[in-house]
Amino acid sequence: MSLLDEALEKCYYVNKSKVSDGYGGVIEKYILGAEFEAAIVFDSSIEGRVAEKQGVTSLYTITTHKNISLEYRDIIMRDRDGKIFRITSDGDDKYTPKSAHLNMRQVTAEEYTLGGEIENE
Repeated sequence: MSLLDEALEKCYYVNKSKVSDGYGGVIEKYILGAEFEAAIVFDSSIEGRVAEKQGVTSLYTITTHKNISLEYRDIIMRDRDGKIFRITSDGDDKYTPKSAHLNMRQVTAEEYTLGGEIENE
């Protein structure tokens, strides 16, 4: 077992949909989606703190296996504590080549607050 495998923990996609409110309007509804594993690390470096002061909110690095491709603006939830993250980069930009022994893909993310509750599908 690799160090990456040991750092992986259960996460879920959070799917957003709009449904009728019954009064002619719509409301946003969040539904817990597919389960996957990811390692989520907070960037506590000096550079990360400086960037935070300048308004940059991409303070997390999320590492998954190559078969999981998180896309810009995807929303995910970490199972352990229910923390929500919004992806701020594209998973197709940073991954290990086919010839590498490592099986990983990385994206950046920010903490995110939903406009409603998450429901199980």
